[in-house]
Amino acid sequence: TPLRYYSGKIGPDFACGANNKLACAWGAVKVMMAFSRRPAEKRTDLINRAIGRGIDFLLEIDPATAEYPHGYVPKTSGNWWKFGFPVFYITDILQIAEALVRLGYGTDHRLHNTLDLIRSKQDTKGQWSLEFDYKGKTWEEYGVKKQPNKWVTLRALRVLKAVEEVK
Repeated sequence: TPLRYYSGKIGPDFACGANNKLACAWGAVKVMMAFSRRPAEKRTDLINRAIGRGIDFLLEIDPATAEYPHGYVPKTSGNWWKFGFPVFYITDILQIAEALVRLGYGTDHRLHNTLDLIRSKQDTKGQWSLEFDYKGKTWEEYGVKKQPNKWVTLRALRVLKAVEEVK
């Protein structure tokens, strides 16, 4: 059966109806996160090719700039730079790093500025603040915005630790 793509879903090269049928980096990051959970030895050739396309797309620009296609709006969403928890449909730059590091790209020079950005958001006590949340959209609250947050801190530390472990 031939593959069919629908405009309301992610299609070839992450095309997305919500992004004027342009490649959607938020969607690409989610797909890469899912693929990163599958052990490398259990990935099919098709999955490996999809990962390659995702890596090419996410690293074709400096991820710290988040200058990915943004179809219906004139500028890049400011939410990219707001680290949050939980992370649902809106993605942040930290999640780009999470996906790429889990896929083995933590020491790739193209991720350097992204890792610097993550480090720059750490406060003097070694914590990261909650900058984006889904308050009112979830049953629970996961912290107070603009305050140090254990969940965002955990996300950031996992990324930085994984990078250090492969150096």
